[in-house]
Amino acid sequence: MKNRNFGFLIVALMLGLSASVVQAQGLKVGYADPEIIITYMPAYGQVQNQIAVEYRTSQEALQAMAADFQERVEKYQKQQPLLSAERQAEREAELGKLQGEIQDAAAKKDEELNLRQEELMAPLLKKVQDAIDVIAKAKGLDIVIRSPALLYVNPDKIVNINIDIAKSLGIEIDDAAASSN
Repeated sequence: MKNRNFGFLIVALMLGLSASVVQAQGLKVGYADPEIIITYMPAYGQVQNQIAVEYRTSQEALQAMAADFQERVEKYQKQQPLLSAERQAEREAELGKLQGEIQDAAAKKDEELNLRQEELMAPLLKKVQDAIDVIAKAKGLDIVIRSPALLYVNPDKIVNINIDIAKSLGIEIDDAAASSN
Protein backbone atom coordinates (compact mmCIF):
# COMPACT_ATOMS: atom_id res chain seq x y z
CA MET A 1 0.00 0.00 0.00
CA LYS A 2 2.84 2.40 0.90
CA ASN A 3 4.65 1.61 -2.36
CA ARG A 4 1.48 2.24 -4.38
CA ASN A 5 0.95 5.67 -2.70
CA PHE A 6 4.62 6.50 -3.17
CA GLY A 7 4.44 5.56 -6.86
CA PHE A 8 1.31 7.65 -7.32
CA LEU A 9 3.05 10.60 -5.66
CA ILE A 10 6.06 10.26 -7.97
CA VAL A 11 3.84 10.15 -11.08
CA ALA A 12 1.86 13.20 -9.90
CA LEU A 13 5.07 15.14 -9.26
CA MET A 14 6.48 14.22 -12.68
CA LEU A 15 3.29 15.33 -14.44
CA GLY A 16 3.25 18.61 -12.51
CA LEU A 17 6.91 19.21 -13.23
CA SER A 18 6.57 18.55 -16.95
CA ALA A 19 3.55 20.87 -17.15
CA SER A 20 5.59 23.61 -15.46
CA VAL A 21 8.44 23.11 -17.93
CA VAL A 22 6.07 23.36 -20.90
CA GLN A 23 4.61 26.58 -19.52
CA ALA A 24 8.07 28.02 -18.76
CA GLN A 25 9.24 27.34 -22.32
CA GLY A 26 6.61 29.74 -23.62
CA LEU A 27 7.82 32.65 -21.48
CA LYS A 28 9.43 35.62 -23.17
CA VAL A 29 12.25 36.94 -21.01
CA GLY A 30 14.23 40.14 -21.15
CA TYR A 31 16.98 41.58 -19.05
CA ALA A 32 18.21 45.03 -18.13
CA ASP A 33 20.68 46.71 -15.83
CA PRO A 34 18.93 49.76 -14.34
CA GLU A 35 22.08 50.87 -12.51
CA ILE A 36 24.04 51.21 -15.76
CA ILE A 37 21.22 53.14 -17.38
CA ILE A 38 20.91 55.48 -14.40
CA THR A 39 24.63 56.31 -14.53
CA TYR A 40 24.12 57.66 -18.05
CA MET A 41 21.23 59.91 -17.04
CA PRO A 42 22.16 63.60 -16.72
CA ALA A 43 20.24 63.87 -13.46
CA TYR A 44 22.48 61.18 -11.95
CA GLY A 45 25.46 63.55 -12.00
CA GLN A 46 23.37 66.18 -10.24
CA VAL A 47 22.37 63.66 -7.56
CA GLN A 48 25.99 62.64 -7.06
CA ASN A 49 27.05 66.28 -6.75
CA GLN A 50 24.28 67.01 -4.24
CA ILE A 51 25.24 63.99 -2.13
CA ALA A 52 28.92 65.00 -2.29
CA VAL A 53 28.08 68.49 -0.99
CA GLU A 54 25.95 67.09 1.82
CA TYR A 55 28.66 64.55 2.66
CA ARG A 56 31.33 67.27 2.88
CA THR A 57 29.08 69.36 5.11
CA SER A 58 28.45 66.46 7.46
CA GLN A 59 32.14 65.55 7.51
CA GLU A 60 33.08 69.12 8.42
CA ALA A 61 30.63 69.04 11.33
CA LEU A 62 32.01 65.70 12.53
CA GLN A 63 35.58 66.93 12.18
CA ALA A 64 34.74 69.96 14.31
CA MET A 65 33.31 67.67 16.98
CA ALA A 66 36.39 65.43 16.79
CA ALA A 67 38.72 68.43 17.08
CA ASP A 68 36.84 69.65 20.16
CA PHE A 69 37.08 66.17 21.65
CA GLN A 70 40.81 65.99 20.95
CA GLU A 71 41.35 69.37 22.64
CA ARG A 72 39.47 68.18 25.71
CA VAL A 73 41.52 64.96 25.83
CA GLU A 74 44.77 66.90 25.62
CA LYS A 75 43.61 69.33 28.30
CA TYR A 76 42.64 66.42 30.55
CA GLN A 77 46.00 64.71 30.00
CA LYS A 78 47.83 67.88 31.04
CA GLN A 79 45.67 68.33 34.13
CA GLN A 80 45.46 64.66 35.08
CA PRO A 81 48.40 64.68 37.56
CA LEU A 82 46.77 67.58 39.43
CA LEU A 83 43.30 66.04 39.66
CA SER A 84 41.95 63.86 42.43
CA ALA A 85 40.98 60.30 41.59
CA GLU A 86 37.32 61.27 41.87
CA ARG A 87 37.74 64.23 39.49
CA GLN A 88 39.74 62.07 37.05
CA ALA A 89 36.89 59.54 36.98
CA GLU A 90 34.37 62.35 36.32
CA ARG A 91 36.44 63.79 33.46
CA GLU A 92 37.01 60.35 31.93
CA ALA A 93 33.27 59.69 32.09
CA GLU A 94 32.62 63.06 30.40
CA LEU A 95 35.15 62.24 27.68
CA GLY A 96 33.64 58.78 27.20
CA LYS A 97 30.18 60.29 26.90
CA LEU A 98 31.43 62.87 24.38
CA GLN A 99 33.14 60.15 22.36
CA GLY A 100 29.88 58.17 22.30
CA GLU A 101 28.00 61.26 21.16
CA ILE A 102 30.46 61.73 18.31
CA GLN A 103 30.04 58.11 17.24
CA ASP A 104 26.26 58.40 17.46
CA ALA A 105 26.35 61.62 15.42
CA ALA A 106 28.51 59.94 12.77
CA ALA A 107 26.13 56.98 12.53
CA LYS A 108 23.12 59.31 12.36
CA LYS A 109 24.73 61.41 9.62
CA ASP A 110 25.53 58.26 7.62
CA GLU A 111 21.94 57.14 7.93
CA GLU A 112 20.66 60.58 6.93
CA LEU A 113 22.94 60.61 3.88
CA ASN A 114 21.76 57.15 2.83
CA LEU A 115 18.14 58.22 3.17
CA ARG A 116 18.85 61.42 1.27
CA GLN A 117 20.52 59.49 -1.54
CA GLU A 118 17.55 57.13 -1.75
CA GLU A 119 15.23 60.14 -1.83
CA LEU A 120 17.19 61.79 -4.65
CA MET A 121 17.54 58.55 -6.61
CA ALA A 122 13.85 57.57 -6.34
CA PRO A 123 12.69 59.70 -9.32
CA LEU A 124 15.46 58.28 -11.51
CA LEU A 125 14.63 54.72 -10.50
CA LYS A 126 10.95 55.36 -11.20
CA LYS A 127 11.72 56.71 -14.69
CA VAL A 128 13.78 53.64 -15.48
CA GLN A 129 11.15 51.28 -14.06
CA ASP A 130 8.41 53.02 -16.03
CA ALA A 131 10.50 52.65 -19.21
CA ILE A 132 11.09 48.96 -18.43
CA ASP A 133 7.35 48.44 -17.97
CA VAL A 134 6.52 50.11 -21.30
CA ILE A 135 9.21 48.27 -23.25
CA ALA A 136 8.37 44.92 -21.67
CA LYS A 137 4.74 45.33 -22.74
CA ALA A 138 5.70 46.52 -26.22
CA LYS A 139 8.01 43.52 -26.75
CA GLY A 140 5.55 41.11 -25.17
CA LEU A 141 7.94 40.09 -22.41
CA ASP A 142 6.62 38.07 -19.51
CA ILE A 143 9.62 38.63 -17.25
CA VAL A 144 12.42 41.18 -17.09
CA ILE A 145 15.41 40.16 -15.01
CA ARG A 146 18.07 42.41 -13.51
CA SER A 147 21.15 41.55 -15.57
CA PRO A 148 23.98 41.63 -13.00
CA ALA A 149 22.43 38.47 -11.57
CA LEU A 150 22.72 36.58 -14.86
CA LEU A 151 25.47 34.04 -15.29
CA TYR A 152 24.55 32.95 -18.81
CA VAL A 153 22.24 34.35 -21.46
CA ASN A 154 21.14 32.63 -24.65
CA PRO A 155 20.67 35.65 -26.95
CA ASP A 156 18.25 33.67 -29.12
CA LYS A 157 15.80 33.28 -26.25
CA ILE A 158 16.45 36.19 -23.89
CA VAL A 159 16.31 39.85 -24.96
CA ASN A 160 18.61 42.64 -23.75
CA ILE A 161 16.47 45.79 -23.41
CA ASN A 162 19.11 48.19 -22.05
CA ILE A 163 19.44 50.11 -25.34
CA ASP A 164 15.65 50.31 -25.71
CA ILE A 165 15.32 51.73 -22.20
CA ALA A 166 18.06 54.28 -22.81
CA LYS A 167 16.49 55.39 -26.10
CA SER A 168 13.07 55.77 -24.48
CA LEU A 169 14.65 57.99 -21.82
CA GLY A 170 16.46 60.05 -24.46
CA ILE A 171 19.96 59.09 -23.34
CA GLU A 172 22.86 57.49 -25.12
CA ILE A 173 24.43 54.48 -23.52
CA ASP A 174 27.70 52.79 -24.38
CA ASP A 175 27.03 49.60 -26.37
CA ALA A 176 29.61 47.67 -24.36
CA ALA A 177 27.96 48.70 -21.08
CA ALA A 178 24.50 47.92 -22.46
CA SER A 179 25.49 44.39 -23.39
CA SER A 180 27.56 43.64 -20.30
CA ASN A 181 26.03 40.14 -20.15
